[in-house]
Amino acid sequence: MSELPTRASRKAPKKPMSGSRKALIILAVIALVLVGGVAGVLAVVRHSIDSQITHIPNAIPSASQSGATESVQSDSSGQSDSKGSVVNFLVMGSDSRESGGDPKNWQYGAQRSDVLMIVQLTADRTGVNVMSIPRDSWVPIPDHGTAKINAAFSWGGAQLTIKTVEQLTGIHIDHFAVVDFTSFEQMTDELGGVTISTSAGEQTMNGTQALKFVRERYTLPRGDFDRVRRQQAWIKAIMAKVFEKDVLTSPTKVTSLTKILMANSAVDDSMNADTMISMALGMRNLRSGGVEFMTAPVDGTGTSSDGQSIVNLNMDLMKSLCDAWQKDQVKSFVSTHPEIQTLESAPVV
Repeated sequence: MSELPTRASRKAPKKPMSGSRKALIILAVIALVLVGGVAGVLAVVRHSIDSQITHIPNAIPSASQSGATESVQSDSSGQSDSKGSVVNFLVMGSDSRESGGDPKNWQYGAQRSDVLMIVQLTADRTGVNVMSIPRDSWVPIPDHGTAKINAAFSWGGAQLTIKTVEQLTGIHIDHFAVVDFTSFEQMTDELGGVTISTSAGEQTMNGTQALKFVRERYTLPRGDFDRVRRQQAWIKAIMAKVFEKDVLTSPTKVTSLTKILMANSAVDDSMNADTMISMALGMRNLRSGGVEFMTAPVDGTGTSSDGQSIVNLNMDLMKSLCDAWQKDQVKSFVSTHPEIQTLESAPVV
């Protein structure tokens, strides 16, 4: 069972957040990839990151820890560069409005993950792959039989979630993070709104409108499948806006966004400012076009023996995708299997 997060700085915990600001949590390395492409800018936020980051002790099961590290070198400009193997994050999203509480304050049976994504930094650091796994996917959960994949977090926190995903995919998980989509609400407003391409045309939304957009499910033709597409479309729109507004070179904007994103970050205890800055600098040439969004292949929906509505994964295609993921060949795999792409086939509804 995962332990509760503790402040890396070991200062007294802040008072609980109230109302709509329940849980501002975001995957720190992706935030830094978006807002931290210049060494001088990153130096400005280094202290802010270390003082605000929240760790989840023992989130990574001991059997999963590879000991992989970033190789940090300096180029002719004096900037650091990160090189090495792929790095895989498991990002668990929990909408506190629907999951019954702040996902940081884990209690047995209290929360289920509304969003589950595997995020991969490619070995050459020129791309990011994002695979969403539907929350109702019917999968084996170690020591718990077969159930919806989002039950793993409820029953065993980060450790059981990681074990479940590793067993399902064969993909080694290096880092873990919790994210509540309300965190993107403030980020969207800080950027002055975002534009999302939908079947009704391009729509510019503020944070409140975008959050409402991605929370909708029951009126969508394909339910949770369309909701996943909306979530990923929002992330893509935020990334595009960051690059469009030249946030990467503005210390003021970087600091502001970092404070929003890191105010209540929850990541595994191997992540700190130096680790994240190293990764971010290695990916300083990343642009939104280098990010591939996909959804785990499915055969459709069904009903379990006890009457639950479930999602049946296409395990043959899933195995091929995960093999490509492990070999750092996702881009070429997606080019021959466009059906797994989330956002390219048609605008979101």
